[in-house]
Amino acid sequence: MEDTPVLNQHNKDEFEPMHTAEHIVNQTMGRLFGCARSKDAHIERKKSKINFLIDRPVTEIEVKKIEDTVNEIIKQDLPVTYEFVTRDNVPDDVTLDKLPEDASETLRLVRIGNYDVCACIGKHVEHTAQLGEFKINSTSYNEGKFRIVFKLINPDSKYL
Repeated sequence: MEDTPVLNQHNKDEFEPMHTAEHIVNQTMGRLFGCARSKDAHIERKKSKINFLIDRPVTEIEVKKIEDTVNEIIKQDLPVTYEFVTRDNVPDDVTLDKLPEDASETLRLVRIGNYDVCACIGKHVEHTAQLGEFKINSTSYNEGKFRIVFKLINPDSKYL
């Protein structure tokens, strides 16, 4: 019988669909703009906002590309899986710069198909189709910070 990994306590009770969407938005922004994962995010059930540090404003066409790309990934119905690794076995494409100083030696990696992987102890859906439709409500750009305000339309009722 395998030992259950000991992870840090989690002080948030995320809405699983929105939190999973945040992961997809992060990866999409990195792929489209070459930026790091979000500077910060405020994830809520009805609408969420996420901020990225980028060097220029984003055009309306690019905003539509972000929304379309996220929805393409959702429609692929990718599985959301977990893997436990020690800090010295973290894959090269996983950054640990947002981990708290007291993070445990064992980390949980969250994988969304082959699209995204990151260290995270939050709650997620089982597969991307459960997210429903991703909709960008608004965006703004101010002094190097690009903000996306988004919502999910018709997420799986299991999470409502």
